[in-house]
Amino acid sequence: MILIVDSGSTKCDWISVDQEGKQIQERIRTGGLNPEILKEKKLYKIIRKSDELMKNKREVTHIYFYGAGCGTESPRLLLKRVLEDIFINAKVQVTEDTMAAVRATLNHDDEAAVVCILGTGSNCSYYDGKQLHQRIQSLGYTLMDDASGNYFGKQLIRDYYFNHMPDAIKVSFGDKYNMNADYIKYNLYKQPSPNAYLASFAEFMFLNIDSPYIQNMIKEGMRIFVKNMIFQHKEEIKTVPVHFAGSIAFFAKEQIIEIAQEMGFKTGNFVRRPIDGLVAYHTRTR
Repeated sequence: MILIVDSGSTKCDWISVDQEGKQIQERIRTGGLNPEILKEKKLYKIIRKSDELMKNKREVTHIYFYGAGCGTESPRLLLKRVLEDIFINAKVQVTEDTMAAVRATLNHDDEAAVVCILGTGSNCSYYDGKQLHQRIQSLGYTLMDDASGNYFGKQLIRDYYFNHMPDAIKVSFGDKYNMNADYIKYNLYKQPSPNAYLASFAEFMFLNIDSPYIQNMIKEGMRIFVKNMIFQHKEEIKTVPVHFAGSIAFFAKEQIIEIAQEMGFKTGNFVRRPIDGLVAYHTRTR
């Protein structure tokens, strides 16, 4: 049994396939496994909580894990060690989530493209058809992650408290979420995965996407992301498309295309969940 895994900070999808790439069972969903955010004990707990994973753990021969927080060596090795300890018969490969986005969005394996992730967090890389080029090392959600779910969640909370929301939107936002200051601070400073907590507010944007306030927020966040991340690849975007992966990108497609036209680059594919493309990739390349 082969496990192909796509993990963000909020959720993690596991697909089990046989040697020919045929799916063996239904997709398994667990909490996100970001080793930059979560301690080792929590990583073990999330995986072991899944009865489906534990039932077949000895049958797993290979794990291809793509995850947020796996772009640097120390957290990547931590997660690899945890997976090898649980799935004792498996060869484990842990790769940063950017490669999942690359393999899921490209039109063919040797296509050159700039590939962006806009989910709970955000990232952007250039793939030259063979190798991935990362111009900016992520410093995490506190300092970076422009135009991500946690970025927009933070903007919504700030606008609510600074009274920058239109009245009708503010009432709707307050009705949907617990906006008690102590509750918010508890989740941000006392609970694990504050980035995922912030990202949980982003759903509100797409429930109110017709609001000019919401559309302006999305477009302003995208302008910042383009300036800070996509424009790291100014020469490349003159000749290659910019692909997008992640739920924020998928649901904000219309606004992203508008900003792309405004700022002078060509958008390519939009993929909500990279894991389907990963299954096709690993089946094709085995």
